[in-house]
Amino acid sequence: MAIVVVGGHTRNIGKTSVVAGLIAALPEMHWTAFKITQFGHGMCTANGEPCDCETAEHTIAVSEERQGGDATTDSGRYLAAGAAHSFWVRTRTGDLAEAMPRIRKEIALAENVVIESNSILRFLRPDLYLSVLDPDTADFKESAKYFLDRADAVLIPEGDRKRPEWKGVSLRLVEGTPILPIRPPAYVTDEVVAFVKARLRAAAVA
Repeated sequence: MAIVVVGGHTRNIGKTSVVAGLIAALPEMHWTAFKITQFGHGMCTANGEPCDCETAEHTIAVSEERQGGDATTDSGRYLAAGAAHSFWVRTRTGDLAEAMPRIRKEIALAENVVIESNSILRFLRPDLYLSVLDPDTADFKESAKYFLDRADAVLIPEGDRKRPEWKGVSLRLVEGTPILPIRPPAYVTDEVVAFVKARLRAAAVA
């Protein structure tokens, strides 16, 4: 079984599109996909909406996307792309450990796994970690910064090689790391697919 993690430095830079693109490009992998979302206070893990609940039962929530579900959600997009199973995991910020028993249970049942998250790297060592970076977007999550030096490849928009807008981020963390292009609307290029295949083959015989 292969485990692939796709992370990135902020929201709305194409992480979900990369995951969906990998699922569509490699249907033979029969992926089980996970979208992991961590909310701050004032947001309900049950549905991701603003709330004032602080009850223990709202610490984590895990839901499986069903066939014919909402293809506008990230987990729905994974299923529409061809995932065998797709889960949306919601936790309070800092509480991902509480969801790990359920995540590990589903991983044990899977053929291959793809996870959209940075923080999952605190608990799993994947076969491949791809970090999506957009030089035009200044925001940089601490979780992305913390794990940047573990990236097996950096994915950036095709043709974008200008100096990034990020402050306090050392590019030495990715020196020598392959930089691969992503191209909307499909995002996942032939180069990315070839890289993923090669790395997963190598991991399988290691």
